[in-house]
Parts: sequence; C-alpha cells; structure tokens
Amino acid sequence: MKVALGSDHGGYNLKTKIKELLEQKGIKYHDFGPDSTDSVDYPDFAKEVANGVASGDYDRGILICGTGIGMSIAANKVKGVRASLCHDVFSAKATRLHNNSNVLAMGERVIGTELALEIARTWLDTEFEGGRHQRRIDKISQLEE
Repeated sequence: MKVALGSDHGGYNLKTKIKELLEQKGIKYHDFGPDSTDSVDYPDFAKEVANGVASGDYDRGILICGTGIGMSIAANKVKGVRASLCHDVFSAKATRLHNNSNVLAMGERVIGTELALEIARTWLDTEFEGGRHQRRIDKISQLEE
C-alpha cells in the first residue's frame, strides 16, 4: 500500500504522528506538505493528495486540517475520490467496509492524538466488503459524470 499524506498548518502536528504510524506499519507514503505550522491554504494540499489517489499513484490518502471538514470537501471535488471525515473508530471502519473510501480526513483540533491514531489504524487495516456495496459505489461514481 502507498499512502498520500497532507495537512494544513492546523493538522501539521497530527500529520507527524500519522507518519510515525505509517512507518511502524511499514506502509510507504509521500508527504505532500506542509513542512511546518506556518499558515497555508488547505485546498492546495487536498488537491495534491486527492489527485495522487485518483490517478492511481497512491492507493489511499490521509488529510488533516483543524476540523477535517475543509479537507474532505476539497478532496471530494476530485473525480474518483471518496473522502470520508472520521472522528470515531466505527465510522472509519464502516466507511472502508461499505463506502470503499480512499481518502481519510480528520481534524487535529477536534480529536486527540491517540484516538486519531486508532482511527487511522482501523481505516488502513479494513478492506472493502464489496458485494451489494459495490452497486452503491458505482452509483456514486455515476454522479461524477
């Protein structure tokens, strides 16, 4: 698995913890930035990560900003991206099982580090169920046309 990773200034600290998790799990990743907590515009980083996932260069993406809302909205503008904002473990698991989400968005200012790491672990480890859910994913894809 290859993961595209990005944040804005409000998600930078959590992004560093997610990088450590990916390294511990032996998952390859590319950090699209930023490299500090200096103020930046989240759509720029959401675009890079979402385009990387949509193109197939990366299997999945993780985006972090202050709330996760802006990142998820921006990423979902890219055709082929199914970004899910998750602030609990149940949603992280369900969005992989049922929605085959390929981008995870989280908010550093909304949840604590340990919960965010557990959400990321769950999301990374859960596979799509397929079956009846594939029909629904196909219908979502049709909305993009």
